[in-house]
Amino acid sequence: MDQVEKTKPISIFNEELKQIDLNKTMRDIASLSGVLNDLHTQQIYQSPSEVLRFLRIVQILNEEALGLAYAIADEESLYYRYLHRFNFDEEPPSIERVSQIVNTLVKHSWISKQSKQVKLLDRGKRMIDSLIRLANDSLAYHMQDDLTRALFQACRDAELSKAYDDHGISGGNNIASMIQNIEEATEQIELRQLEFLADKNALPELKKIHALMMELDEKMNSRLQRIQSVEGSSNLSPLIERGIAALSKGTRLSLGTLNKYKRFIMMKNTPLTANISPEKVRQFIINMYDPPIDSTIPNAHDLLSFMEQQIYEDEAMDGLWIPIKFTSPISKLDIEESVDYLENYESQVNFEEIDEEMITYTEELIEEENIHDAFTNASWQMTKAIIDTEHVENYLQIQKEAEIEQLIVELGSSNWGDSIRTMLTVSALVGNRDIDEEEKIDVQSFEKEWEWIDDDDRKYIVRQRTTKFKPVNGDAKP
Repeated sequence: MDQVEKTKPISIFNEELKQIDLNKTMRDIASLSGVLNDLHTQQIYQSPSEVLRFLRIVQILNEEALGLAYAIADEESLYYRYLHRFNFDEEPPSIERVSQIVNTLVKHSWISKQSKQVKLLDRGKRMIDSLIRLANDSLAYHMQDDLTRALFQACRDAELSKAYDDHGISGGNNIASMIQNIEEATEQIELRQLEFLADKNALPELKKIHALMMELDEKMNSRLQRIQSVEGSSNLSPLIERGIAALSKGTRLSLGTLNKYKRFIMMKNTPLTANISPEKVRQFIINMYDPPIDSTIPNAHDLLSFMEQQIYEDEAMDGLWIPIKFTSPISKLDIEESVDYLENYESQVNFEEIDEEMITYTEELIEEENIHDAFTNASWQMTKAIIDTEHVENYLQIQKEAEIEQLIVELGSSNWGDSIRTMLTVSALVGNRDIDEEEKIDVQSFEKEWEWIDDDDRKYIVRQRTTKFKPVNGDAKP
């Protein structure tokens, strides 16, 4: 074994190979290509079922060569062997198709037709074994889902490295491929973490992912340790460091996602207490901003995702999830102009020309019974500074009264964002008792880009109040 470890890995890309060995190898590859090309011209590759029947035929030849079945005399014997072995095939190949395949394999020196036997040659054994192994590998790969395929392939790379690299045969950068697959799987887990937390049936898949990651951890550590022990491994140090980092992140992420999911599922069984520790709550909120990758502490995205699990009735429709659309009172052009102004702003002030003015303060006393009015007026002025209400007030001065939907569409537009802003203005005026509203049965319908959640909300008219309501002694009722 020590002698094998010190042997330079055998690779087809080695420039020091003997020409005779290289020629024989290329003939094998050419024979494989020739068989596949001939089968293609015979239209065997027109459907996956035809390819599967071809693999079944060469598997029968392989079993006979290994002594697992009786000798095959001719094409007819091979045909009936197929019918007996694969009797579940509803459309078996015809005897003419079997003869075509046999003749193709004879042409490329995979088998020989003797007087009393169809015999599989050494080249045929190796090529058929490679084809069947390739088909089985592909089947195992495609049986995985999109996420576990990368983890499965990483485990397969570790197995190929052990099977080939340990015996001085280069498997084709298996370690690099394994690391790349781990990184891709880790990235997919990060992208789909919220999806897992929102899916109440995700536990089996999360367990499978974590089990594959743990299996991969064991195999990859074994591979990396062996690489480090081989002479000349210093050139692979960056690859080893990359592999250790990728594996560490992947195992912590899979464990963290699994634990976080279990905690969410069991959250409804968590005992509640009446005693709240402000310090613990403060620390929990702080940890939510940037929790470790393997932490069970949820961040804001995790919590919002958990709300969509539909564990309780109508939970997914409670309105707590982030909306797809939201009102945007500032247009894109306004934002671009503001950014341009800030980036290119230059002060034009000449401080020498500024005359300092004395600031004088005046004192204004408010009677006790007028304090409530003063605070109400100040609050309203702050509201008006944020929301422009004059266009609604002027409209009602002219129209006297209007249906709520009529006011929103005619004063603003049928656009969703303009309607939201107009509705906020109406709400502010109603709250300040500047306009009245009352329910009406028959109302008009206007063409618009939005709909009322409750259709009864549109059955209101608004009018400007003739006398301003003044609360007395803190009474908030008109």
